Parts: sequence; structure tokens; C-alpha cells
Amino acid sequence: MTNLIIFLLVGLVAGWLAGIIMKSRYGLIGDLIIGVIGSFLGGWLLGLLHLNIGSGIVGALITALIGAIVLLFLFKLIFKGGRK
Repeated sequence: MTNLIIFLLVGLVAGWLAGIIMKSRYGLIGDLIIGVIGSFLGGWLLGLLHLNIGSGIVGALITALIGAIVLLFLFKLIFKGGRK
């Protein structure tokens, strides 16, 4: 149960930070969802590149942040790419 809470807190912080960096805010629940999905995406991408950011909460946060930024970048490309 503690691991789930830590996972959700890391996802929330990563989604919030990614929203600030990418200037895309989706509210508390949206940031949490983006951060959690970003953690999976970041882990997958860094695994493909054979990069190990580190272990512990800091490594998980950096991995989730990278994934969340990539996810928000893809959202911007898909949903705003055709508009000027």
C-alpha cells in the first residue's frame, strides 16, 4: 500500500512539473494521470535507450518527469498541430 501511495505521489509531482515546463496544466487529477502514464512511458523509453537514471524516489521522479514531458509534447503535436 505504501508503494502505491509513493508511486501516485511521484506521478503527481512529475505531472505537475511537466505541466509547468510544457506550459500545459490539466488540474490535479489530470496532472496525476499524466505523471503516472509518463512514468511508464519514461521507463519504457529509457529502457529502449539503455539509460539508467538511478534508483529510489529521485530516479523515479526524473524518469516519470521525462515520460510526462514526452507525453505532453505528443499531446501538443496531435491536438494542436493542425491549428494555427
